[in-house]
Order: sequence, then C-alpha cells, then structure tokens
Amino acid sequence: MIGRARAWFLGQDRSIRLAVLAGAVLGVLVTGWVWKQTWAVHKLTRGVGDTWFHTADGKRWFRLDEQRQDVPLARITPHLQQAFVAVEDHRFYIHPGVDPIGLSRAVYRNLATGRREGASTITQQLARTLFLSNRKSYTRKLREAVISVQMELQLTKAQILELYLNRIYLSAGVYGVEPMAHRVFGKPAASLSLAESAFIAGLARAPATLSPWSNFDGAVQRSHVVLARMREAGFITADDERAARRVRLRVRPYRPTSTASDAYARAYVRQAFRDTLGGDHPPEWRVDTTIVPGLQEAADRVVREGLGRFGKPDLQAALVAMDPATGDVLALVGGRDPAAFPFNRATRSRRQPGSAFKPLLFAAALEQGFSPVSVLDGLDAIAPQGADEWAPENASGKRPPSLTLRAALVESNNRAATLLQQRVGTRRVLRVASDAGLHDLPNVPSLSLGTGLVTPLELTTAFAMFPNGGRSVRPRAILRILDDDGAVAFSNPIVRENVIAPEVAFQMVSMLQDVVDRGTASQARRMGVRFPVGGKTGTTDDFKDAWFVGFSPTLVVGVWVGFDQPATIGREAYGSRYALPIWSDFMRRAARLRPPGAFERPAGLRDETLCRISYKRPVSGCPTYTEYLKRGDVAPDALCPLHRGTLRQRLARTLDGWTDELARKIRGLFR
Repeated sequence: MIGRARAWFLGQDRSIRLAVLAGAVLGVLVTGWVWKQTWAVHKLTRGVGDTWFHTADGKRWFRLDEQRQDVPLARITPHLQQAFVAVEDHRFYIHPGVDPIGLSRAVYRNLATGRREGASTITQQLARTLFLSNRKSYTRKLREAVISVQMELQLTKAQILELYLNRIYLSAGVYGVEPMAHRVFGKPAASLSLAESAFIAGLARAPATLSPWSNFDGAVQRSHVVLARMREAGFITADDERAARRVRLRVRPYRPTSTASDAYARAYVRQAFRDTLGGDHPPEWRVDTTIVPGLQEAADRVVREGLGRFGKPDLQAALVAMDPATGDVLALVGGRDPAAFPFNRATRSRRQPGSAFKPLLFAAALEQGFSPVSVLDGLDAIAPQGADEWAPENASGKRPPSLTLRAALVESNNRAATLLQQRVGTRRVLRVASDAGLHDLPNVPSLSLGTGLVTPLELTTAFAMFPNGGRSVRPRAILRILDDDGAVAFSNPIVRENVIAPEVAFQMVSMLQDVVDRGTASQARRMGVRFPVGGKTGTTDDFKDAWFVGFSPTLVVGVWVGFDQPATIGREAYGSRYALPIWSDFMRRAARLRPPGAFERPAGLRDETLCRISYKRPVSGCPTYTEYLKRGDVAPDALCPLHRGTLRQRLARTLDGWTDELARKIRGLFR
C-alpha cells in the first residue's frame, strides 16, 4: 500500500508533488493547532489562570484583574444570567458554539449594506477573550469558530456561561459580574434585582462608552434595551419589564481599581494592554513592562512629599520619567493620591506648558540657521500681536533691547521668544513640535509662550530628542506580551524619527544646561543635583501651572504642578518653586539607579571660547564658557565691552569701535 502510494507520488508532475507536499504540511500544522487548542480548552475544566504584568526587572507586579472574584454560577442571580443570554446570545442554549442563523443574517446584512455586523455567540466571545484578540479578520473568525465548537464539546453550557460571566470586561478595569456588582451597587451578584441585572448586562456592549460613572444615562437606556430583549426571550413578563424600568438605580461613587501607591502607573500600562488587545482577558499570559520598581517607588515618594510641603490639600502633581533613547516609560505618577483622585493627570490632563515650550521654538530656530549666539535686536519695540494690545513682558519686568539666543533661553525672555517666532515662522515651529510628539497646537502668535495644550507625558516625550541626538521616540509602557506557551503574542519595538540634526540637539543640550547652571532653574544645583543635566521651567498666566522638564544623558523627567480646575497656585508660583524641587529630588534618587554619565557630543561642532556675560570674544578678566557652533554658524568677532581687559585689548576694542562707527556712517550715505 505504502509502496503504491510512493510510486504514484513519484510519477506525478513536479507541480502536483509540490501541491501534495504543501497540503500535507498544512494538514500537519492545522492538526497541531487544533490539538493545541483542544488541550487549552481542556485545561479550562481545572480553572482559569490570570494575566500578570511584570516590571522591567522581570518580577511579577500585578494581575490584569486585581479585583478578580470568580463565583460559581449558583451564586449569580438568574436575572443576571438571563439578561446576558437575552441581549448577547438568545439562542445560547441551542447552538453548537456558532449560531448558524445569526451568522447567516450577519453575512446577508454585511453584503447588503456594506457595514460589518457582528454575530458572535457567548461561546465565541469567551473563546476570543481567553485565546484570541479583538483584531478583525476572517482568519481570526475561523479560529474563533473552531475553538468555540471545541468548548461546546468539552464543557457544559453552564460551565461556559460561568466562565463567561467571570471573565467578561464590564468597565473601569473590572472583569466579571461579581466584582462589578460590588463596585456599582455594593452587593454580590446573587442579590441583584432585575433592574440592576439588566444595567450590568447592558455594559458589555461598550464598556468604555457606557461606563456607569461617566455615562450613567446611556447605561440606563441600554438597560431598557436589555429588559425588552428579556421579555422577547420569555424570561420576564411585560409587567416585570415596566416595573424594572421605573426603578431609580443608585450607583456607588467611583473608586479606582487599585489603591496601591503605584496605581497610576498600573492604570497606564493596563490601558496600554487594552489598547493592544481590546477587552480580552487571556489566561496565564505575561506582559513585560518598562516600569522600573526603584524609580517608580522614588517617583511616588517625591510627588507625595513634594506636595506635602506646600500645604495645599487639593494641589496636584504629575511626574513622568522616560528613557530618552528608547521611549521606555520608567515611572509615572498621575496625582497625589490614586484612591482619592484616580484621574491620571500624567496621561490625560491637557494644560498649557508656558515657557517649558520654548526649547521647541529655539530648536526650530537653530535648524533654520540661527546659532546660540545669534543676536535678536529690537526687543524693546515688539509690535502687539493679534487683535488685543498684546505685548509680552518678562516676569521681572525688564526689557533689554537685544539678546543672544542663549541668553534669551537662560533667562526665559518672553519678548525674545515672540520675536524669534516671528523670524522663524510659526509653521516651522509647529512642524518641529509635531515631529517631537506635540500635536494639535494652535497656529497663533503666542505659541512661543506655550499657549497650546499638552499632557505631561507628551511634553516629556518631546524633550527626549535633545539628549537623544535629535531623534524623537514613541513612548512605550509594554515591551512584549507572551501567551501561555511563552510565544510572543505582541512585540513593541523602539520607534525613533529624526527631528533635528545631532549638532542642533547638542547645542540645545548646552543651552538647557545653562538654564540649570545659571538660569531660571539654578535652584536645582542648590538642591543637590551635581551631575550633567539640562531643562526648562514653565509657568502659565496667573500662576495656574508650574512645570519643569529636564534630562540627564540617561533620563528625561517632566513634572507638572497645579489644580485640576485651573486656578492660581499661589503668589509667585513659578515652575522653579513648585515643579523644580520635585524634579530635583527625583533626579538625585534616580542617579543611584541610572548613573547619568556625560552628554555625547557629535563630531560636526567646533569650539569657541566666549565671555559668559557679553557672549563676545573674551578679554582678560572675562568669565568664559565654551560655545558650540555648527557648520555655517558665525562666531562673534567683537571683543567683550563689559570687562576691562589689558591695555592692548582696550586699544583694539577702541579701534574696532571707530571702525564700526565709520562703516555705519558710510552705509548711511548710500541709503
């Protein structure tokens, strides 16, 4: 028999032999996959594991469902069981895992209208939640159908429904009807009334949109649909439906899924997981995150202690720490107390950055050919912008007539920023900001002063390009997701894009180092930050927002302080007074875990020694610094006029002055 088959095979054309071999390989693969799923379904009879999140050091951190409370079907009121069956799969008890009637209707409507209509049964939803993903494709639907049939063959309807009700995602980070019953109504699933059961069952359709705490009216309307379906399915009478509709439901106040000190970070990575896999809750999967426990603990502590020093109980803060080379979010804090204030300000609060936006403007200018010692003249004659008589002043009230770019950034001069935006062009500034990760900013004259809206995560990400050689990064909280076999179900590679030239990035690093060494953020040095860092303060009108975003070679950190409802924080509530101390405390602690090192200088720069005060060629007695100039940048040729210098230098300076004056007069003759 085998010999005849072999002889037949060898006697066929090459194309036929290849087709047979391909079919055989495909058959083996399909059989292997089917057996794998069969074994996975069989394991469900012994209980279901949970998905665990791991920190960057590989240690277990928390479960996807931190409030998981599996209960047997007998401890779930029949009203709730019937409500889910009626609204999600009213032929649940008669189909073999896939509903041929519902599937045929969905196919017909899809072809007739061009719009996709779902036809997933409860069994299929459970198969997708436990073993697949929410990505829509015909291959996934086929796999879903095969697994559903296997579940129906190996499990009873009661077992399937019990698994489904204990695993379904219902809103606010809650999986399963038992914990949701406690969160919404303060009672177990066994004690829910008909109206309460319909309310919870209605959430399954759109857990985010129909959240009881953000869209109560929408959730109530959906519960009325559930009641109608229950009546149509024969589970309740018309009188039962009318009575349930009249019930005035009372929902308990929202409380966060986790009250741990790092609950904001947990919520962030949990949401990143949902953004990737939807509402799925696969058993025994592993999620590798970027969070570093030591840095997260330090971040939680410095925010709590920093806010405590101000004595304002409603004052909030957010902190984001990121690896500038990879975009890995290493620590994240979204407020002072996750139990009392669960709103995650680090990722969701959009506020004006004030002067913390200026580095994006200055980077755009350097890209356009300006240098750190380019001089902005006419600062005392800036025309008002827009319809109002708007002419910005510095916080100190001073109006110097001219400044170099370096000096303007060091002292955070508003008039210089306004003039620079006019000369560079708003669109160029918006382009750099967008490429760095700041989107939907307004095209207005006051853009240079940070009148757009950003989140702390977005602004911190934008600053990453400075220590990262001009390359932007995409923030990531999840590295990879492994299934229960250890295979990679999702991988999240590093994403970098060139935004500004490496030489420009290093010039910005040098200028922002000056901000810390002798500018608006110089307090950081007195607070113990002794290693190389750069950064920028930010303060908005009426002192409603205080910012500091800064970086070392290995870490970029952003801190925001303010009230949830914008209001004046306090008298002279500058970023240097409120945000900078929290940032400095964190950076000192973080340096023990991530040694900062030195900033890497690109090859295409040349050094020029200049006076630190006048930004001219130094004379004897000048305090000096090293300026970094890229190709095309012009070094100052005039001698410093502020320091005495030697006799020879004074004579040279006088001669230069006469020469310049004569040249101006000659030019005047030909005007």
